[in-house]
Amino acid sequence: MVFEIMEKLIERFLEYIAIDTMSDPKSDTVPSSSIQLPLAKKLKEELEEIGLKATLDDKGYVYATLEANTDKKVPVIGFIAHIDTSPALTGGCKNPKFTEYKGGDIKLNEQYSINEAEFPILKKLVGKTIITTDGTTLLGADDKAGVAEIMNALEYLVKHPEIKHGKVVVGFTPDEEIGRGADHFDVKGFGADFAYTMDGGEIGEFQYENFNAASAVIKVQGKSVHPGSGKDVMINSIYIAMELEQMLPKAQRPEHTQDYEGFFMANEINGTIDYTTVEYLIRDHDKVKFEEKKALMRSAVEYINKKYGNVVTLELNDSYYNMKEIVEPHKEIIDLAVKSMENIGITPLVRAIRGGTDGCQLSYKGLPCPNIFAGGYNFHGRFEMIPVEDMIKASELIVEMVKNAAL
Repeated sequence: MVFEIMEKLIERFLEYIAIDTMSDPKSDTVPSSSIQLPLAKKLKEELEEIGLKATLDDKGYVYATLEANTDKKVPVIGFIAHIDTSPALTGGCKNPKFTEYKGGDIKLNEQYSINEAEFPILKKLVGKTIITTDGTTLLGADDKAGVAEIMNALEYLVKHPEIKHGKVVVGFTPDEEIGRGADHFDVKGFGADFAYTMDGGEIGEFQYENFNAASAVIKVQGKSVHPGSGKDVMINSIYIAMELEQMLPKAQRPEHTQDYEGFFMANEINGTIDYTTVEYLIRDHDKVKFEEKKALMRSAVEYINKKYGNVVTLELNDSYYNMKEIVEPHKEIIDLAVKSMENIGITPLVRAIRGGTDGCQLSYKGLPCPNIFAGGYNFHGRFEMIPVEDMIKASELIVEMVKNAAL
């Protein structure tokens, strides 16, 4: 299988990453950016060329079905990936680089390199062919690697009818990077008994735990007067926002946490003396600690308002929850992924996600949906990279899972 799918897999991936699909968190449209639609249309056409029934709805979601080729009663399995890329850096990677990695740093351009000291994961990739950017864009492996891997696995299954399988459904979503990928996903129409997002990192990653997540918007109304006459009158909203930030535990910032440790993160700030807004992310795997973090944010706002006279308003909204309580009771979903990895020589790395995927929200919408590796590293920046060999294994894994589900 490796040699049969390798060339087409990489060809697809390069075509996909060349199309800029950056989502826009400031937009109220669906999808959030119209530049996602050309790739969505391309995928629908490719799915139909392969021989699948495919649809593209008016919100940019692509769905397709590979019909069963066995009369045996088999659960309907789904695979999902997202087509948008992070707003952290422009997409549209038209000049990717291939490195037959033998160790040391990988030079992207005169200004940027992927340094072995800074990214020690490189030591595990010696002997592999690594695709990187030229340092000016995202690579887009998050999650166009997942898209390409699913597409190639589907084509392989169509070309090999001797592999007996049940119905397989796939979905490609917009706006995952801004937390909206599952908002308009048609779970009922999708028709899967369970699904997997192909949106993880290094080879072997398998995740069915994720953060509980909330967003907080702090709005501070100050009082602007001329600084020459500001004594006992001026209220500087910037200072108040800074004071509130200092009330949150410094040890619970992303740069100081790992594994199951949650965090507060100031994600964006805009301000003047008169008016300041700060957007926060609140995360924790543990539901009790998650609620405690939200309570601490409310208490800090309450204290500031008592001190300065109701100058702060708080908008606090939950974003998604830990899928563990939905997925864990369905042990067969976990076992299928783990067994299939082991069958093709992959060591499963069962980890909690320090983040979220479409699968988090989909699980709470009635579609249990853990996350599987797509093979990439250093997402959301110019240092993103992915080994060719690990993409191939991800595509093989999809075929193996479909095959094992029908046994």
